[in-house]
Amino acid sequence: MADVHTPTQRSYNMSRIRSRGNKTTEKLFVELLKEWRITGWRRHYCLPGRPDFVFSKARVAIFVDGCFWHHCPRCGFAPSSNRRYWRAKFARNRKRDKEVTRTLKQRGWKVLRVWEHELNRPNRFEMRLRALLCRR
Repeated sequence: MADVHTPTQRSYNMSRIRSRGNKTTEKLFVELLKEWRITGWRRHYCLPGRPDFVFSKARVAIFVDGCFWHHCPRCGFAPSSNRRYWRAKFARNRKRDKEVTRTLKQRGWKVLRVWEHELNRPNRFEMRLRALLCRR
């Protein structure tokens, strides 16, 4: 079915939609933290890049990157239509992620980026997280 809006109108409509995070991935991560009995984390902490989870005492910021939006090298894919747009979009996202990570590290934060697919096999991630939280 063809779009009923002009490209300009569609662009405007899409620009009005504000992200509220990946609810299912974040819920899974919360469940894992509770299962592992890891406490001291907060969400919606005001830091550059808006980390998904923050351990303020340990100064650890965690980003759970979606495999599609951050173009995971393992399982990310690009839509077959409008390839130029998506290639540029993924490049901008990766560039922004690197800048945010660099900024937080310069401010004394430890940054952990987790791919969405890593939550399917949480044992490795749990060890990485515990090691990062134990380092002072």
